[in-house]
Amino acid sequence: MKRRLFLGAGIAGLSSSILTSCNFSTTSQAGESTKNQGTIVHQVYFWLKEGITSEEEKDFLEFFKILKTVPGIKTFTVGKPASTNPRPVVDNSFSYSITVTFDNLADINVYETHSIHTEAVAAYSKYWTKVEVKDSEIIEF
Repeated sequence: MKRRLFLGAGIAGLSSSILTSCNFSTTSQAGESTKNQGTIVHQVYFWLKEGITSEEEKDFLEFFKILKTVPGIKTFTVGKPASTNPRPVVDNSFSYSITVTFDNLADINVYETHSIHTEAVAAYSKYWTKVEVKDSEIIEF
């Protein structure tokens, strides 16, 4: 249970950083909208199998190149755990992460069921032991 809370807090922090890098902006004028309101942020964390070779890891990275070709993607970034200071709320145990943004729910719905996505998952899932997905919708605040 503690691990889930820590992971959730770590993901929340990462989300804040990513939203900033996605040109997330607000204005100080009352009543004005958030620039990217309604944008969908799709974050996926991968834990690779123990003992995979560097060649297998290189092949795994091809998975991301394939996913980037699915129609409807606004932005697509790949990351590894940052060497941040250890804290109880930080979980750096994953191997890779991707952050994909979409203009709306319709676009992520296409992505999730698109044959490029489903076939790539089937082909490359042999490399991971665990995957976690966190989807968010940017809101006005």
